Amino acid sequence: MNDSAQPSQDADITGPLARGVTVIAANLETMPQAPGVYRMLGAKGEPLYVGKAKNLRKRVVAYTRPDRQTLRIQRMIAETVSMEVVTTHTEVEALLLESNLIKQLGPRYNILLKDDKSFPHILVTADHDFPQVLKHRGARGRKGAYFGPFASAGAVNQTLAALQRAFLLRSCSDSVFSNRTRPCLLYQIKRCSAPCVDRISRDDYLALVEEARAFLSGHSQRIQRELAARMEEASAAMEYEAAAVFRDRIRALSRIQAHQDINPAEVAEADVVALHQAGGASCVQVFFFRSGCNYGTRSYFPAHAQDAEAGEVMAAFLGQFYADKTPPREILVSQEPAEAAIVARALSEKAGRKVAVAVPKRGDRKRLMEHAYDNAREALGRRLAEGSAQAKLLAGLAELFGLDAPPERIEVYDNSHIQGTNAVGAMVVAGPEGWMKQSYRKFNIRSDELTPGDDFAMMREVLTRRFKRVAREDPDRSGGQWPDLVLIDGGAGQLSSALEVFAELGIEEVPLAAIAKGPDRNAGRERFFLPGREPFSPEPKDPVLYYLQRLRDEAHRFAIGSHRARRAKAMGGSPLDEVAGIGARRKKALLHHFGSAREVAAAGLADLEAVAGISHAMAKKIYDHFHPQG
Repeated sequence: MNDSAQPSQDADITGPLARGVTVIAANLETMPQAPGVYRMLGAKGEPLYVGKAKNLRKRVVAYTRPDRQTLRIQRMIAETVSMEVVTTHTEVEALLLESNLIKQLGPRYNILLKDDKSFPHILVTADHDFPQVLKHRGARGRKGAYFGPFASAGAVNQTLAALQRAFLLRSCSDSVFSNRTRPCLLYQIKRCSAPCVDRISRDDYLALVEEARAFLSGHSQRIQRELAARMEEASAAMEYEAAAVFRDRIRALSRIQAHQDINPAEVAEADVVALHQAGGASCVQVFFFRSGCNYGTRSYFPAHAQDAEAGEVMAAFLGQFYADKTPPREILVSQEPAEAAIVARALSEKAGRKVAVAVPKRGDRKRLMEHAYDNAREALGRRLAEGSAQAKLLAGLAELFGLDAPPERIEVYDNSHIQGTNAVGAMVVAGPEGWMKQSYRKFNIRSDELTPGDDFAMMREVLTRRFKRVAREDPDRSGGQWPDLVLIDGGAGQLSSALEVFAELGIEEVPLAAIAKGPDRNAGRERFFLPGREPFSPEPKDPVLYYLQRLRDEAHRFAIGSHRARRAKAMGGSPLDEVAGIGARRKKALLHHFGSAREVAAAGLADLEAVAGISHAMAKKIYDHFHPQG
């Protein structure tokens, strides 16, 4: 054995930890210096940990030095009573085997992805004269074209419903089809062309099938343009019923595209994998893009130790996620996985072709990643805010702010306006059960004496109206309307405004705090302002900080939504009328292409650029108007 592989035991190591080190050291005597996978086993033969190595002996010898390991690994060593080793030809093979074993065995000291669901697809059959469109899950035993994967059955069902409206394809079984004597309800509600009773010829029906296949294969813009042209022709010929059918089909296609959130012109086949960590937990958000369309998204919450690094979690997730799935040609990740080159080679070997794993830096790919990351952050926030973790967070919040007890009712305030116009104040409420949405309130700023854009004066008006009312309606504070904590979005200035209001109204014993964004508006570096205390910033990974960020973000979301609703109502017209540069001609072109203003608002950037007369700059202006970054 090489000197580098000699075990080293501390004289202070005793008890179960020493016994575990002895077991590992004994196995080192016969352990090869080759690639492979090792398993730590407990007293009942249960798997404790599965690991891979380029050189098994050099990797495993580290466990004989527990003083250099984390407490979690020390506990694993102490529980180890035996080991199993499997050698492989290459490190890539070791990684693939490791991922399969972790997924199969679920060792409690590994990072674990708990996912036992297969992904659904859409199948356009090819074993019948009149092909059928249906949802499919499992082995591909039936002849036809498969499109997917979709993130969930719900995403498939939504897309199938839209496809039926857009292409009028049958969804009934072959036996039902052959026994029909008159059209079913789907024909009556314009979701099927009724080929079962010859309401459409076979050639015309197959033309619809080809259009559906083309749409699902990434040629949605061409199909939509063709339908728009046919609608114009029917309208010009005063065939208004036919024009209405084309209009409805266009709207159906727009609904499918609306699920894309971002329509990536440059991304044909890729999975977008974004990882966000906070409060010692992780969320991985996966977006599935096939044929240039977003086929849905799914959130995962890997089980791991609180100190697990992002690259380690990402590598474990990719290995286990694709252990029983074929990877796409491109995987976009928010963080580079540990041993990125090995991971990419292993996935390529699994797929039988090259699989690129990359962190996007610019363009559509970067925008997709930012969107997926936002979803991961939101999903983790919701998870941390729910369940039994809430009581622990509120106790930590009480400790952080020096409260007498965990708050039962937290009120968070924010303002929203554009250069002082249509100004709205918002209050959101949270408690031990999470968001108390029935208690949310919005305040239309009424005072004519305010200087436009004076956020401090707006906050004074909001707090004055709120607490005058609660003092009037619940003077003895027995009705549960008084907050145990008031949190203001802002810094020292906003806190001073709130203190002035409370002093004027004679309100005491209601704790106040203000949360200000960190340098460069950097989340994780927020500063908190409390009366009589110096500003402070909690640790960036503190779960309580993340909870406070969620409170602030919810107030911001509610304030912006209320402001937009007020602004739209004040406009008194189509939402398109609010977009600068949209005249009658462009408005008509957009409505013809998408079918309605609502579908325009939901469209992706590339979809907008495809409209005649809409330049890239104008498409960007329209998209940004309906998708502000707030």
